[in-house]
Amino acid sequence: MCFGQESADYRVEAYPPYHADRPPMPDPLRAQWERAPALYEALGWRVMTHAELEADDLMHSLCVVETQAGARSYILTGDRDMFQCASEHVHVLMQRARQEGPDDMGPKEVLESYGVTPEQVPDFIALRGDPSDGLPGAKGIGAKTAAALLTRKGDLEHVILGAIRETPAIRRALIEQADELRSFRDIATLRTVPVDRPPDAPTDYAGGAAAAAELGMRRLAERLEKAAAG
Repeated sequence: MCFGQESADYRVEAYPPYHADRPPMPDPLRAQWERAPALYEALGWRVMTHAELEADDLMHSLCVVETQAGARSYILTGDRDMFQCASEHVHVLMQRARQEGPDDMGPKEVLESYGVTPEQVPDFIALRGDPSDGLPGAKGIGAKTAAALLTRKGDLEHVILGAIRETPAIRRALIEQADELRSFRDIATLRTVPVDRPPDAPTDYAGGAAAAAELGMRRLAERLEKAAAG
């Protein structure tokens, strides 16, 4: 379970409006957030944090060391930025509201959903923008146009180099915002930092049940007790 900065310093330095419009965390949610690490630790899970990077960067880095060790990784998240991690050895388990169970997203599923490959996701975000992160993207370029440009050109740099062949509006956006779009791509690209590969460990269902019961999460405690029993 990974925690980290709400907004990594290097991303804010590159683009000050990054995450600037996000509302502060409501007090009831903050109270739950503060209790979360202890619950995960009671389950026997390893909780990791980073003082300078965001949780996404940390999860990506963990997947890198797992892949280097010849292992498979699954990232449980609700953030589509993590699609850039998808590979033969890494799948993203995408949480969706009002849906039982996450979507299992590998490279094929990312391409079907986004219209781009995992490697192109930072370029896609740069062109289309990401309202949740405060990145505006290229003026007048939406998801379909961004995907079409990357399908034809391969990456952001070649999209910019070929701007002269696009429609006047797209050409103007790509040329006038070229440096800004490169900055957006850098912001959207996850960082890799040195991390130790966590040792394998089973989930402690009984310990998790006790912690959930203490927090008043009775239904979860019951499910974990059943898992512990069987």
